[in-house]
Amino acid sequence: QVQLVESGGGLVQPGGSLRLSCAANGSFARTQFMGWFRQTPGNQRELVAAISGADRTTSGPSAGGRFTISRDNAKTAVYLQMNNLQPDDTGVYYCYYDPTIGGRIWGQGTQVTVSS
Repeated sequence: QVQLVESGGGLVQPGGSLRLSCAANGSFARTQFMGWFRQTPGNQRELVAAISGADRTTSGPSAGGRFTISRDNAKTAVYLQMNNLQPDDTGVYYCYYDPTIGGRIWGQGTQVTVSS
């Protein structure tokens, strides 16, 4: 059973930066995709960015060239560097992992608040 533990959310002023981290514990296939979704107030959960075991990345519209996803060398952690954050980026950010068998696994979510 894989568990995802997120950290790095918080309160930041507009224009500021945050780095989210997500560490995977348990039986884990390093070849699989990991990534981040977010849910902003009044909106559905949307893809922010994803990365494969071969470090191939994809980004959703919300990333807008401001967010960068990366993975550690052991492929058991994924990071989201977020720059030039704006109030519209406020929401809960969820890490996910797509196992080889079974449904998507989610982290518990971490709150990001962008406000002056």
